[in-house]
Amino acid sequence: MLSTGIGRLRAAGMLEGLSFIILLFVAMPLKYGLGMDMAVTIVGAAHGGLFILYMLAVLFVWIQRRWPVPRAMIAAVVSVIPFGPFVFDRSLRKEEELGTAPGNAIGL
Repeated sequence: MLSTGIGRLRAAGMLEGLSFIILLFVAMPLKYGLGMDMAVTIVGAAHGGLFILYMLAVLFVWIQRRWPVPRAMIAAVVSVIPFGPFVFDRSLRKEEELGTAPGNAIGL
């Protein structure tokens, strides 16, 4: 999975998506429900780093695979939607398996 740009993007997306879910559904309730501010500080910092890693992976794949701009924009936007990277991963998996560029058999 990590041997291709798409594979690295998929891994970064899974990590970033998981950190976002933990931030929203674990750290924020701990902060606002129990007053544990440190939960958001720690998870938020980890999520921020993983977000940057994901965006760099999107940029790399956009250049490497010559993705159309709308495809790269979708890849970027899904990262700010809860569960978005997990949904987008399905099309990345198809693209990786087929070895095709977007628009060839899988669309956007």
